[in-house]
Amino acid sequence: MNENINICIVDDDEIYQFTMAATLKAFNSVKKIIAFKDGLEAMDFMLDNLSNEKELPDIIFLDINMPVMDGFQFMEEYVKIHPKVGKKIIIYMVSSSVDEVDIERAKKISQISDYIIKPIRETQLKNILAQLEEDGKL
Repeated sequence: MNENINICIVDDDEIYQFTMAATLKAFNSVKKIIAFKDGLEAMDFMLDNLSNEKELPDIIFLDINMPVMDGFQFMEEYVKIHPKVGKKIIIYMVSSSVDEVDIERAKKISQISDYIIKPIRETQLKNILAQLEEDGKL
């Protein structure tokens, strides 16, 4: 398994960030975890590192409901910069929302790989990483 995976968590819930990071750190394949409390912080990071493949995440776990810039607003901006991003980034929209409107809206954005309903379990994360590895996406 790839042992150099960079993961980005974009979520305003500090407890969720902490538990996700703690779970991911237990996986040997995860090299680096960065976290942002809103989409604007994450977008600023992306813009600052557009050509820096080593700093850019391989996977983003993106919450929908956040202050300043929510997950969908982040994706609107990401779609604009996507052609300039120096690597393939896999994005998962993560939310406690089971609203079909949110799910369908996320499915319409081609840069979103999947919609995951919180809480994400350790086995789910393992399966996601294993499947990405198996599919040659990592």
